[in-house]
Amino acid sequence: MNNKLKITFLGGVGEIGKNMTAFEYNNEIIVVDAGLTFPGDDLPGIDVVIPDFTYLINNKDKIKAIILTHGHEDHIGALPFVLEQIKAPVYGSRLTLALVENKMKEHAKVSYKAVTVKPKNVLKIGHFAVEFIKVSHSIAGALALCISTPAGNVVHTGDFKIDFEPIDGAMTDLQRFGELGKKGVNLLMCESTNVCRPGYSMSEKSVGRALDEIFKTHTENRIFVATFASNIHRLQQILNLAEKYGRKVAFTGRSMINITDVGAKIGEITFNKNILVDIDKIDKVADKELLIVTTGSQGEPLSALTRMATGEFKQIKIGENDLIVFSSSPIPGNEKSVYNVINALFQRGADVIYDELSEVHASGHACQEEIKTIHSLVKPKFFIPVHGEYRHLKMHKQLAMNLGMEERNIILATLGTQIEMSQNSIKKVGTVTAGQRLIDGYGIGDMDSNVLRERKQLSEDGFCVVVMTINNISGDVVGEPFIITRGVVYQDEAESFVQDTKNMIVACLKEQDLRGCEPAVIKNTVRRNVSNFIYKRTKRRPMILTIVLLD
Repeated sequence: MNNKLKITFLGGVGEIGKNMTAFEYNNEIIVVDAGLTFPGDDLPGIDVVIPDFTYLINNKDKIKAIILTHGHEDHIGALPFVLEQIKAPVYGSRLTLALVENKMKEHAKVSYKAVTVKPKNVLKIGHFAVEFIKVSHSIAGALALCISTPAGNVVHTGDFKIDFEPIDGAMTDLQRFGELGKKGVNLLMCESTNVCRPGYSMSEKSVGRALDEIFKTHTENRIFVATFASNIHRLQQILNLAEKYGRKVAFTGRSMINITDVGAKIGEITFNKNILVDIDKIDKVADKELLIVTTGSQGEPLSALTRMATGEFKQIKIGENDLIVFSSSPIPGNEKSVYNVINALFQRGADVIYDELSEVHASGHACQEEIKTIHSLVKPKFFIPVHGEYRHLKMHKQLAMNLGMEERNIILATLGTQIEMSQNSIKKVGTVTAGQRLIDGYGIGDMDSNVLRERKQLSEDGFCVVVMTINNISGDVVGEPFIITRGVVYQDEAESFVQDTKNMIVACLKEQDLRGCEPAVIKNTVRRNVSNFIYKRTKRRPMILTIVLLD
């Protein structure tokens, strides 16, 4: 028996999102998380991005379990695609699995076994023993893991914070982290999202107090609160305030409605259903008696709040008596979209409160002092920072060294890194295929896809279609070529541009003997000449399609 634990990083290192890690011992594999991330502007038309889990497919007979730390998309979003290829039971908290069930309805043909776990449960899987530890986060049901093997113990924090005033009354189990530290922990894998932020993260109850003050001082306004749908504890506080101040509640946004339904069914969120009002009937409720809870806190183009800001939401017209509260902060990269929506809401006469103006959002991720607390309690031999861009991982490494850990005992992993750990050693042993798979409608592609390159070319330089007819016997061009352009030239120069292009095509073909010539040869000749002509004229290289008809 090879008395070593192999850890393979398939997502969540060198990036924020699409978290996925495989732990392998003696031909048995457990997978922790299967998340997605959302595409940037460099991936036109792509819906979501998931890890490249080729390594898991190649080893699918070894996989004994998929364990989910919590129900955020960056930890469960790739699960339907994984379960299409790999049959393994899925373990998670009650809310996590309820959200998975909701997600899997869109993949009805995929069957899977789900097993609910609770804090302090210990799961025996072959040579693995997995203990679940309660942690606070911005979603209920978040769990840290202690993975025990003959090669040693690994503590994986998942996403966490230390909230001394948790909404559900159960705070991060620091006592258990301390007990594990006394027993001996070989490896700590700790999240790094907020490692650049000094101090402590704000308590969720502080957000509730700030929102209470807003409700108390805006008694005549129609109030909107935009927040993350998955933050059930935030939603609970918002619904409690609605009851306290006698307001009816309308939900907008599919994810908001779905998660509220799921949370209510399993008892993670409780409220008087008599306060709910359908969005189609809000015109019958006075402004001062109405609260609208909506998605769109990140400025997503098709979200409910963005459509309200642009005047495209049929049931709601934003006006001067409206107060919009962004109970969130912009995710890095979303700042421009969020502030565009805020500006548009102000222009419609609304008043807007966001995180720079009031404490209306608390992060679900630990800041420096909380991270130091976990390090000090767990006292690991070895350390690998996870869940962060490379700058976060690098800073987390420095934090650990400041706490006394030797640099040689810390490893910075990248996508595809494989690490072997024994009781007294840890080292990189190689890399595997890893990276991104692109979900596009019902298709799955990769970063080298021709489709993606063509989309980028179309978005940047447009396209030009040339249709011409050739007499196959004489080799003459019949009539003028027909040309269509989109996104190539501006309207005031389009007519002369098209005519000049036609003249150029006819002139270049007259110089060649086209009798009996293959259409493919003519197409290539025309495409090359048109491309060069357009580049000289515009300094752009549009996609060029040529169609040759033989007469």
